[in-house]
Amino acid sequence: MKTIIAAAVFAATSSMAFAQLPPGYPATYQKIVDGAKKEGKLVIYGATDSKATQPLINDFKALYPGISVEYNDMNSTEVYNRFISEQAAGGATADAVWSSAMDLQLKLVQDGFGLAYKSVEASKIPGWAIYNDTAYGTTFEPAAIVYNKRLVTAAEVPRTHAEFAKLIATPKFKDKVTTYDIEKSGIGFMFMTQDAIDYPEFAALAQAFGTAKVRVQSSTGTMLERISSGENLIGYNVLGSYALVRAKTDPSLGVVLPKDYTLIMSRVLFINKGAKSPNAAKLWLDYMLSQRGQTVVANGSKLYAIRADVKGETTATDLIAEIGEKNIRPIAVGASTVAYLAPAKRMAFLKQWKETGGKK
Repeated sequence: MKTIIAAAVFAATSSMAFAQLPPGYPATYQKIVDGAKKEGKLVIYGATDSKATQPLINDFKALYPGISVEYNDMNSTEVYNRFISEQAAGGATADAVWSSAMDLQLKLVQDGFGLAYKSVEASKIPGWAIYNDTAYGTTFEPAAIVYNKRLVTAAEVPRTHAEFAKLIATPKFKDKVTTYDIEKSGIGFMFMTQDAIDYPEFAALAQAFGTAKVRVQSSTGTMLERISSGENLIGYNVLGSYALVRAKTDPSLGVVLPKDYTLIMSRVLFINKGAKSPNAAKLWLDYMLSQRGQTVVANGSKLYAIRADVKGETTATDLIAEIGEKNIRPIAVGASTVAYLAPAKRMAFLKQWKETGGKK
């Protein structure tokens, strides 16, 4: 009898803990919480390293202990291709999709795969980070130049895009420059096409890559490893959030946020319109944008929090102070970001890239 009573008390306590609404949320939000509890599971496809994602998942599960989370870690192109193929086959797929390839995410939303949902936290993030109450930017991450501090002298370190282009055209850097393989890396393609828009001398930059015989990779981790070892001397458009964190413990790595302009990427999150667990996905989206979730982004995941009211190791506020607001170039979570994904435009850009500089 005591065992039965204890079990009943535990169940009631667990239910009450789960049912507690986040501070400031409307009473009507309880319906979403109750719905998520019934669903019991959340499936996420993401292009964020599992190591960086785990602190967020752990905290989310502490907030909503009745929901299990299945996180599938892929590169940005794999996220897109797997989601598309599963949708076409009519099989099980993600409830929420979270990727650094902003353009691919927005294409999925434009193609009708996103569920329109106005987040309770929407007013706390910049307007450029929201698209049609469906796609939301969750981070504030810079594109960086990364170099080997042992092999690149202080006088050689480039501080602008023009200085970088001039540097890699010198004999010392032939076969020693790396960047993303823009055919295979979604974020690499997006960064390079944004450079084509924002940098007037992009043609000269592409030509410099050709002179250097740039070595391309599909992942940030591989680029950082090869720069650290000295196999490559310098890397371009490397995801700064990963690079800055690694540089704190790797004395071989130096990181530059270009002073003429620094592209800012925001990992885009949307809810699958056909999600099996739409309520759990809504909880995840709201959590990711909440002050609590963003504090974990800044201090646990170290991906740079997008909210201005968050303090920690990696925040948008600190990054803007370091680079200067006029030099920040956020890539908008909007229709313009998708322009280069039109088949003809994409093929033309890749053709030009190969002809001028982006050869393996």
